Amino acid sequence: MFTISVPASSANIGPGFDSAGVAVSRYLTLQVKESEEWQFTHTTNSIPSVRHYRDHYIYKVAKQVADWHDSPLTACHVTMDSEIPLARGLGSSASAIVAGIELANQLCELRLTEDQKLAYAVKIEGHPDNVAAALLGGFVVTVKMGEEASYKKLPAIQTDLVVYIPNFELKTEDARKVLPEEFLMKDAATASGVSNLMISALLTGDYELAGKMMESDLFHESYRAKLIPNYFDIRSEARKLGAFGTVISGAGPTMISFVPNGQGATIAEQMRTILPDYEVDALQLDEKGLQVKVDIPITEKD
Repeated sequence: MFTISVPASSANIGPGFDSAGVAVSRYLTLQVKESEEWQFTHTTNSIPSVRHYRDHYIYKVAKQVADWHDSPLTACHVTMDSEIPLARGLGSSASAIVAGIELANQLCELRLTEDQKLAYAVKIEGHPDNVAAALLGGFVVTVKMGEEASYKKLPAIQTDLVVYIPNFELKTEDARKVLPEEFLMKDAATASGVSNLMISALLTGDYELAGKMMESDLFHESYRAKLIPNYFDIRSEARKLGAFGTVISGAGPTMISFVPNGQGATIAEQMRTILPDYEVDALQLDEKGLQVKVDIPITEKD
């Protein structure tokens, strides 16, 4: 029938706390075929198994969207593959939400717009940074005011990425607990200025300045650093190798470096020798976001 592909995402990007997100070149893929009954098949051990299809997270999201439209959800066989590790700060839940929304969109022929898909994703996820990047691709800046989320996608950022994925999980709620509940006005103004300057530097292609601002965050990084082994070493060593800036990916524990174009693979290879217990990978920004490929049946010619 069709294939759904959704990229991983990295939120915050230092001072863009709860606002900025980028889509990265690891993917959640759903191959969907007609079936008499619902079935989910996982091709990787990174996706937890479920006893019944009704307990599957993607099915729950799809069913919720279908119910909002009073539309029946046609049974199908979904084969899932994921390159996105769970609870590592690369937006695994956001990718699943976007995939579930698109699954309902296709099966129920809802013809949802991007704005509608984002609104549903924010309603389910609670915040827009990861889901907006996964849906739209690229570097996306978002804000949620009340129940409405607004966004703007930046022009393509000309950098490579390097991610450092440790072999342990860090739940977002645990990473939230270490953050202060309030900031002084003068500290909040400075933190906001850092974020504004980072975005301005990215827009003008000044990646050296953008990286400096990434590493100057005042909102969350200094509080979460103690939860992430090798935090300072990773930043320091990546900078020595030419990285513009290195930050916590989402709530962690993965970290991500923005590095010069064409140097991602070389820097990743060198960082692997420093971090033998980590999965170090060179990635690209994914500019496309959610993709759907409809399978065209092959018919025999007369």
